[in-house]
Amino acid sequence: MKILSFLFALLLVVFHGAAGFTKSPRPFMRCGYRGTFCFPGTCPRGNPYLGLCRSGHSCCKWL
Repeated sequence: MKILSFLFALLLVVFHGAAGFTKSPRPFMRCGYRGTFCFPGTCPRGNPYLGLCRSGHSCCKWL
């Protein structure tokens, strides 16, 4: 019985520590083709935001 309680406590600690590691909300996108471009900061006025480029800049779409 001591082993079962130890395993339960160990699993509880492992799952509690893993709770903070989640996937990023938006994966990086392929940007720079079909009317899209990477832009540092927020997208210029009139160009919608699509996501993040690999460089960490905003991926925007030409209108």
